[in-house]
Amino acid sequence: MTASSSQTALQRSQPAPSRVECRTFRNPDDKLDFGEYGKIDVVQMHDGVQGMHAVLEPGWKWSIHEKPLLGNPESCPNPHTGYCIAGELAVRMIATKQEHRIRRGDFFVIPPGHDAYVLGAETCELILFAPAHPPA
Repeated sequence: MTASSSQTALQRSQPAPSRVECRTFRNPDDKLDFGEYGKIDVVQMHDGVQGMHAVLEPGWKWSIHEKPLLGNPESCPNPHTGYCIAGELAVRMIATKQEHRIRRGDFFVIPPGHDAYVLGAETCELILFAPAHPPA
C-alpha cells in the first residue's frame, strides 16, 4: 500500500460533513462482474452512500446473473433509486407480479422484492444510488 492509497483509505473512513466529496467509476471500490452480460461498478462515499454504474447487456437477468453473487435471496433485497442512461429494463415485483418498464431518460425508485431483466437488443446503462445504512 502506498502512502497516498493509505491516506485515501484513512480519509474514506472518517466522516467529512463540511466538504464536497467526488468519486469516479473509473476507480470503483467494488465491482459485480457478469461476464459477457455486463458489470456494476460501485463507489462508496464517506457517509456510506453508494453510487453504482450498471452496464447490463441483452440477456442479463437479475435472478440468473446477480442473485448468485448475493447469496441466492428469493428476490432482490435492495431498494434502488436511479436514472436510465440507455436501453430498457423490465422490473417485476415478485409479490404482485406487476411488471414495469424503465426506459432511457427515466428517473426511478424500485422497492426491494423484485427481479429485473434487460429488454431488447440494446445495452441498458443505469446510474443507481443506495442510502447509507445506519450502524448496527
